[in-house]
Amino acid sequence: MAISCSFFLFMVFSMMDHHVGGENVCEELRCGGNGPAIRFPFRLKDMRQPDHCGFPGFTLSCTHSNQTLLELPTSVKLFVEMIDYTTQVIQLYDPNHCFPRELRGRNLSSSPFQSEILLDNYYDHHRGYGLFNCSETDHERNNTHRISCLSGPTHQVYALYFGDLLSELPISSCTKMYNIDGDVPEGAVRGDVNILRFKWSSPDCRRCERRGKNCRILKKNNSTDKSKTECFPRQRNHAKGASKKLVLIVIGYRVYRYDKVEKENQAKIKTFLEDYRNLKPTRYAYSDIRRITNEFADKLGQGAYGTVFKGKLSNEIYVAVKILNISKGNGEEFLNEVGTMGTIHHVNVVRLVGFCADGFRRALVYEFLSNNSLDKFISSADVKNQFLGWDKLQDIAIGIAKGIEYLHQGCDQRILHFDIKPHNILLDQNFNPKISDFGLAKLCSKDQSVVSMTTARGTMGYIAPEVFSRNFGNVTYKVDVYSFGMLLLEMVGGRKNVEVTTENISQVYFPEWIYNFLEKKEDLRVFIEDDGDALIAKKLSIVGLWCIQWHPMNRPSMKVAVQMLQGGDNLTMPPNPFASTNTTRTNARIPAMNVGQELEVIPESE
Repeated sequence: MAISCSFFLFMVFSMMDHHVGGENVCEELRCGGNGPAIRFPFRLKDMRQPDHCGFPGFTLSCTHSNQTLLELPTSVKLFVEMIDYTTQVIQLYDPNHCFPRELRGRNLSSSPFQSEILLDNYYDHHRGYGLFNCSETDHERNNTHRISCLSGPTHQVYALYFGDLLSELPISSCTKMYNIDGDVPEGAVRGDVNILRFKWSSPDCRRCERRGKNCRILKKNNSTDKSKTECFPRQRNHAKGASKKLVLIVIGYRVYRYDKVEKENQAKIKTFLEDYRNLKPTRYAYSDIRRITNEFADKLGQGAYGTVFKGKLSNEIYVAVKILNISKGNGEEFLNEVGTMGTIHHVNVVRLVGFCADGFRRALVYEFLSNNSLDKFISSADVKNQFLGWDKLQDIAIGIAKGIEYLHQGCDQRILHFDIKPHNILLDQNFNPKISDFGLAKLCSKDQSVVSMTTARGTMGYIAPEVFSRNFGNVTYKVDVYSFGMLLLEMVGGRKNVEVTTENISQVYFPEWIYNFLEKKEDLRVFIEDDGDALIAKKLSIVGLWCIQWHPMNRPSMKVAVQMLQGGDNLTMPPNPFASTNTTRTNARIPAMNVGQELEVIPESE
């Protein structure tokens, strides 16, 4: 349903005319019928209430599902369950049931709210917590420190008070993640509770609340105390009518904005598809997508931008269909994948069979690859029937390198993938690798040496250092080279032919450990029995170490990387990318690099 701009403005100005000069715009409101009452010192910013209706730091908003949201000054967003104005207590919760993730690296000291528990417990006040990611999992004595919502099957996350003994953890296999300040109760940090109770002391409206009156900042207040308040009578009957009208305006505005934005997105996609008409991929209707996937019966996986289903075309050809989330992005990922993959034809890049742009519903149809992703075969190193063999691993590495080289040099425009990792390398029935998922890809001319970016994109563990800090150099096609190097090292590290025990598990992961091992000219045959296999592992390791050099100028191009992988076994060792540690530790204990934490897609500035 579309609402014209003129009609919407008429509604807004009518309400403004009705309320200008009065206090009614500051009357009590709610997000939905069951939400907490919202009045001074709180105000709803999306209800068009002026600033004087609330106090700085007490701004609330309503979500699309009518939940009440509080954003603290530290960009922490929590849902409001209850507000008690008489005791000046607000009760907050995290819809994802994981306060330690929401409070990551935040310092709540600048917030107008203080923990109700810590206000009465001086011993705990100003004490903080450190969070540690530990690769060893069998430590029952640490269950009291374990954070279940951040832990996984291959790692455990623990929280320690500042000052606790590090001997509480298997610190040799742990990596410091981040801190949480001491204004957060212990139960919330541990993830044991999902409710935080905070008090506020200023502005103080308790006197007004006890008298059944409203509260506001004292008018004509010439003192330096800008939080001094005064009471005034509540206008109950008028408030309900004003609230209903304001809610109707907000609903109308949201419908209008959603309709307008979606129409703009559809117009942009329509223009793109008209220009794209002569290219190979087939355009499907949404009804075709439902038929191909047998009503979405066989789910293959799910990511940040959509869900992938297995499908079958009429000629018995199997496909993978990715249904894009409607709520994600503005169509950029859809345009990226269709526009990029529609022009790519290479044996080591997944082929785009077709797409769907049917109203608000969008989907991408790819060739189906029966052996899933490379991640499946290098993260299960101890499952012997999943070992591909070192010759096949080398072939896969060469295929991936050729695919990336094609993206950088073989197309009319250079394509930067920005998310090279084992999960995005799919394997066909013969285990030939194919690069997939171009949602973060960026196109640039081949003579453009520097790529404009506003913030990091990609997956933690595979992102080049210059993406985070320009001190290491400008962002260029060498970011994909770095990610490829980390992928090579993970292929070698995940494919360990050594019995895993408590004594040697720290020697499995590794970039620094593998460099120190090779620098001492020790042979990888200590772990791999066959001489030929050891040479392959050494070659993949050396090429990977060349590719992860900190400064982009020291990394090879993908063309050179292909030559190194296809060439002889007498490769030169690269400079030490870990030289800043000033140590040489053959037994360096490096945790696994595959943390799999996604960063959101960023808008481009150019």
